[in-house]
Amino acid sequence: MVLHERWVTAARVGFTYIGTVVGAGFASGQEIMQFFTAYGIDGIWGILAVTALFSWLGTRMMLMGARLKAHSYEEFNNYLFGERWGRWMNLFVGVVLFGVTTAMMSGTGSLFQEQLGWSFHLGVIVTSTLAFLIILRGMEGILSINSLVVPLMFLFTMMVGIQGLKTSGMAGFLSVEATAQGHWLISAVTYVAFNLAMSQAVLVPLGGEMQDEKTLRLGGLLGGVGLGVMLLSSNFALALKTPDIYGMEIPIALVIAALGEGMKYFFLAVMWGEIFTTLIGNVYGLAANLEQVFPFRINTLMGMIFVVGYICSLIGFPVLVGYIYPVFGYCGIIVLLLLVLRKYPRY
Repeated sequence: MVLHERWVTAARVGFTYIGTVVGAGFASGQEIMQFFTAYGIDGIWGILAVTALFSWLGTRMMLMGARLKAHSYEEFNNYLFGERWGRWMNLFVGVVLFGVTTAMMSGTGSLFQEQLGWSFHLGVIVTSTLAFLIILRGMEGILSINSLVVPLMFLFTMMVGIQGLKTSGMAGFLSVEATAQGHWLISAVTYVAFNLAMSQAVLVPLGGEMQDEKTLRLGGLLGGVGLGVMLLSSNFALALKTPDIYGMEIPIALVIAALGEGMKYFFLAVMWGEIFTTLIGNVYGLAANLEQVFPFRINTLMGMIFVVGYICSLIGFPVLVGYIYPVFGYCGIIVLLLLVLRKYPRY
């Protein structure tokens, strides 16, 4: 592969990695506040640890997918856990992916209704239709949309960080006090574990399709570092607004208020984009797995996921996921440990 082509392809892999990890919780600042900002200056060490772990373990996940020639996360979990436990892990991942899918669909409806004054159903249907059309193009569609949306997310987080620097500067940041009770390292590892366990739906088949290991290594590094920079920038801006942000559903709103009215719509576009990239990744990964179980074409399965997801988003299925999430977090820790300990599959 020509050097220029490798960098372009690796950048698309990195953008897809970032787009798969970030979601509405990231855009709103809620995740960043809980996992990093609450630890004060130690939150910086947490973000540096997260950057290193994302760069290293996300790359390992994609390389395992490449060597397994995986079409879905099923082959990956069977390799990590063995056939018996891998089957249960695949089922659990499928339930959580579907739950997060319904939560993302419900989130787009709420975004349209609460922020724009439009219909909840319109938001869900428009977003689902666009997502379906993107996923019809397979992995190429996912790579393309992330290459478009993620740079905008990156720009937004940089603007947020610069605004924080202008208003209070580094002195204000260095004086921020910690409010969390736990240890920053445990928080960082938990954050990586959950997000990587979720990201396997895209990263494993991405590795299986890409195959070129040098490109995957470079893409994994770009994705991990990109996530770290975005976390650092947003955390910096949020820390300067403590303690006012604690208890807020959208902590980043305090930062945006200082950027003017026009920034509100840019934020809404970014938030929708982050929900959208997570949605297409989840549905693609879930459909790719179900294709190996049920005798339907993948396009049919995707259509069924969107229809059932829409119904469940109306009846509150995401609430159930709130109970499953903590358990899935522990499973994520096991995935992390096995990712470290397992050797790469042989060709």
